[in-house]
Amino acid sequence: MPNARASHLTRRGLLAAGGALGLGAALAACGGGDDAESTGKSGEKAAEDTGAWSFKDDRGRTAEQKSVPKNIVAFTGTAAALYDYGVEVKGVFGPTKTPEGKPDVQAGDLNVDKLEILGNVWGEFNVEKYAALAPELLVTDMWTQDSLWYVPDESKDKILGLAPSVALWAAGTTMPKALARRAELAESLGADLKDKKVADAKARFEAAAERLRRAAKSKPEITVLIGSGSQDLFYVSVPKMSADTLYFQELGLKFVEPKPNEQGFFEELSWENVATYKADVIMLDNRTGTLQDADLKKGKPTWAGLPAVKAGQVVPRVTEPVYSYAKCAPILEDLAEAIENAKKVS
Repeated sequence: MPNARASHLTRRGLLAAGGALGLGAALAACGGGDDAESTGKSGEKAAEDTGAWSFKDDRGRTAEQKSVPKNIVAFTGTAAALYDYGVEVKGVFGPTKTPEGKPDVQAGDLNVDKLEILGNVWGEFNVEKYAALAPELLVTDMWTQDSLWYVPDESKDKILGLAPSVALWAAGTTMPKALARRAELAESLGADLKDKKVADAKARFEAAAERLRRAAKSKPEITVLIGSGSQDLFYVSVPKMSADTLYFQELGLKFVEPKPNEQGFFEELSWENVATYKADVIMLDNRTGTLQDADLKKGKPTWAGLPAVKAGQVVPRVTEPVYSYAKCAPILEDLAEAIENAKKVS
C-alpha cells in the first residue's frame, strides 16, 4: 500500500495511503451518508418461490439478480468478511498480497493464491479480467457517500456496467453496526447465521466487548494514543473519526484527543515533536506500508524515548478491520489484555 500522504491527494486517495488512521467516519460525515442504523435491516434472502435475490445497500440502492449471485467480486477486506460466513468470491481488488507475496493483513483467511486479483494497490483494477469472471455482483466498502472503495473513478462506469454492486459503510458508523450489515449481506447470499461457528464468533465478540468495557473501567487513568508512522511524519488520529475507535471510546477507553488539521481526521507531527501528547498505550497502524514498532525503534530515536514505547506498551491497531465477528473478536480481546496489563507511565 502506498505510504504517500501528499496534500494534493484526493480524499479517497489520502485515506487509502498507508497511514490515514481510519479517516472514514469523518469523510462519510462530509458526504452526509446514512449509517446502518438509519438504513435499517435491508438484506433479503432469495425468495423461495421465484429464486430472485435483492439487497439494499448503504447508498440506498437495491442490487438485484434473478438468483442468488455466485460469481462475486469484492474488495479484499469485504471478501475476507464474507468468507468467514462461508460465502466465497471469485475475485478481489485492494491490498491482497504483500511485496513478498504473502497474504496482506486485510486478506484474513482468504486463500489469496486461488483468487483472481484484479488490483493489489490503490488505482489498480483490471476491467478485462473482471469481465472475464462473468461477475454477478460487486461488493465493496464505502468511506464517502456513493464512493466505492478501491474502484477507480476513471473506470467506474465500465465496472459498474458489468454487474450490480453493493456498498457498505466502513465509516460513519460503529463496529457493531458495520458487523451487522456484512452479516446481513452474507445471509442474503446463503450464509447460515445460526451456524454454530458463526454464533460462537458473535458470542465471543460480545464477551470481548464486555471484557474491554471492564478493563477500561478498571484503568481510568490509562490514556491511549492512536498513531501511524511514516518516514517523515507521525499521525495521531482523532478517535471519534473511525468506527473501531469510536466504539472503543463508547466502551469507556480514554484516548488522546489531538488537534487535527483542517481536514479534521488526524494531526501531523514531525518526529521531533512526537512526544507532544502523553500516552500510556499506543495503538500503531498495522497496515502494509506503515512503519511498525521495530522499524521505528531502529530509525526514530524520539520514538524509542516515548514512555509507552520504553514500557513495551505498543499494540498493533487493525486500522481497516475485516468486519466479521470472527475477526473483530480478537481485536477487542487483544486491546482488553493490553489495557488490563498497562501501567501508568505518562
